[in-house]
Amino acid sequence: MTELKEDLAAMAADELERALTLKWRELSAVAPWGDSYEGFSPAGRQVTVERSYLWAEAPGGDILCEVVVYGGQTRWDEGARAGGLIRKAAR
Repeated sequence: MTELKEDLAAMAADELERALTLKWRELSAVAPWGDSYEGFSPAGRQVTVERSYLWAEAPGGDILCEVVVYGGQTRWDEGARAGGLIRKAAR
C-alpha cells in the first residue's frame, strides 16, 4: 500500500468511527441521506470526505454507513472506502 492510500484509508477509518456514533433513531428519520465536506487528511492532504447513510436491506432496518475519502472530484475512483452498520436493535 502506498503512502497516499494509507493516508486516505486512515482518514476513512477515522470518519467511519465517528459516523457510527450517530443514533439509529435520528438517522432513520432522514435516511437515505448523505453529505460531503472538504478537509485535510492526517498527512495534511486536502481531501473530500463523503458519507452516506442508506438502508442496508429494507427501509426501517439496519442503516449502512459508507465513507469515501478522495483527493478531489477527478480522483473519486482512487479514494479509500470504509463501511459499517448502524443496527436498529442496538439503538
